[in-house]
Amino acid sequence: MSCKKYLDVTPDNVGTIDYAFRNRNEAENYLFSCYATLQQLIYPQNNPGFTTSAEIIFPNNLTDNQGIDPTGFNLIRGTQSAQNPGLNYWDGQNGGQATFRAIRRCNTMLENIDKPVDLGADEKKRWIAEVKFLKAYYHFILYRMYGPIPITDVNLPINASTEQVKVKRDPADSVVNYMVRLLDQATPNLPAVIQNQTKELGRITQPIALAVKAQILATAASPLFNGNPDYTGVKNKDGKVLFNSAYDATKWDKAAAACLAAIQSAEANGNKLHTFIAPANITTLSDSLKTVLDLQTAITEKWDLNTEIIWALNPYFPGQTYCGPRLTAKAAANPQFQGTFAVPISEQELFYSNKGVPINEDKTFDYTNRYSLQTGDKANRFYIANNYTTVKGHFNREPRFYADLGFDGGIWFGNGLVGQESLYSIQARGSGDLAGPTDNVRLNITGYWPKKLVNYLTVYDDGYTIADFRLPVIRLAGLYLLYAEALNEQGKSYTEVVTYLDKVRSRAGLPGVVDAWSNYSNNPTKYTTKDGLRQIIHQESRIELAFECQPGWDLRRWKELQAVLSQPLQGWNIYEPDAINYYRPRTLVAPVFNVRNYLWPITNDDLIVNDNLVQNLNW
Repeated sequence: MSCKKYLDVTPDNVGTIDYAFRNRNEAENYLFSCYATLQQLIYPQNNPGFTTSAEIIFPNNLTDNQGIDPTGFNLIRGTQSAQNPGLNYWDGQNGGQATFRAIRRCNTMLENIDKPVDLGADEKKRWIAEVKFLKAYYHFILYRMYGPIPITDVNLPINASTEQVKVKRDPADSVVNYMVRLLDQATPNLPAVIQNQTKELGRITQPIALAVKAQILATAASPLFNGNPDYTGVKNKDGKVLFNSAYDATKWDKAAAACLAAIQSAEANGNKLHTFIAPANITTLSDSLKTVLDLQTAITEKWDLNTEIIWALNPYFPGQTYCGPRLTAKAAANPQFQGTFAVPISEQELFYSNKGVPINEDKTFDYTNRYSLQTGDKANRFYIANNYTTVKGHFNREPRFYADLGFDGGIWFGNGLVGQESLYSIQARGSGDLAGPTDNVRLNITGYWPKKLVNYLTVYDDGYTIADFRLPVIRLAGLYLLYAEALNEQGKSYTEVVTYLDKVRSRAGLPGVVDAWSNYSNNPTKYTTKDGLRQIIHQESRIELAFECQPGWDLRRWKELQAVLSQPLQGWNIYEPDAINYYRPRTLVAPVFNVRNYLWPITNDDLIVNDNLVQNLNW
């Protein structure tokens, strides 16, 4: 009893909800806390769209991981379990973010938005719209990982009963409808563009909301969620069916309409495909390198100068040091770039020939002898070092191959550009070469680097100076490809579909689909069928969006990831100094993936605590 008078006093420096919303400034701080989980998505090692896409291998036996948590990369090695899931975004463990906690913050914001008396009506509408968008996006993160999830529209009261707390999973279609409804409510009150980019870049706009709506509806229309027979028997304990087992073609109609609306909004507000504008100190630039830089800087150009980015995460991309090779003697003597994000051979072979068709279809490409040796010459000097021996498969490839990949003998433009063209070449054979393996910490185990994720202005010599960029979440090229996919799934004519494919291909320096396949493919009518055009669209998307944390999600929704991961992931024999021995593929990972891996398991402990939850298929 003697302590009662002290227990009624709130200690100093302890925050309360009332304090958080006592005025506009405090409420704005809380608004930014609603964005906080979103900003944590900048780390590619924690994004399943990056780590499980078969685009990158991260070694699992390094002496020092140099700040990288390998949990996400190890999932393709069969480490996933319901006891302790990797990249657990349900609970926020093992590299995952506590996404339900993020949703709770959003609900708290909406519950208290009327409290700040000095918050203007227009600004209040905008904040409400932003938070509704964030709620939808956090649900989307969970939806594409877990499928049916409990819709969290309002927070449970602190005195909620045990039965109220034991929430159930809602059907997948209900989750989609809820996310779309939130976005429809939010969009009218969001700004079309960010006017004050210094203070507000990264906050949500109308084109962002419309583009995310398009992504959600395309995901819902895709084979993983649209009539997937694998999930027919997945039900709640009360018998409620969680997946619609019947294919619904109208879902693609909704996706196509959403894609077109997003494209029209983006273009009306100034978005267009990016092209490189050379700074004053680059006085000459070959057409070949100009095209490469068009493609590279579509990712690494500053957001306020990049007309293609619809949405990027505001913090700078933190992974450049894992993506680049050592290019100079000083860099080799003072290795600071880890360079450990290694691209497998299968990923580089995904890229087209310079005729714009797959290398195994190109009548002019010597696919059978692609691993035989060939020496660089002056005709290819902007792509491959003159007089340097590499493999035939590195010659006569499309510009995105050279823009996106660093490889032994490949040209690297930049790294301390001064004056005219600054061309480095990668030397990666054996421990004696600049970019070769020197220890068990800083090595690339395949011989391919994701060059796309390194700004050409980043300098790595006796130290390094990072030229920062923000990794796009959505850019206009991706919307064009998504719209082409939706049109094809609707059964539209190929002439309508390829219009949007060709916009992307033209910027990449490639002929249009019809010309390329008609003239160079051994399957010249492939684009005339829905199935054939689907294959073209899927490969085009995987190439254009490579390493941007998107192809892994696409492969899941297409139900194609199991096929991709059924093949071993290989790299070159990196410890060999001679080309004849270096260019021998060796298996590095034999992936483990089956039907159950398309969706994440809910932790066993969660199922015990909440016996209304049911587990995903086969976990």
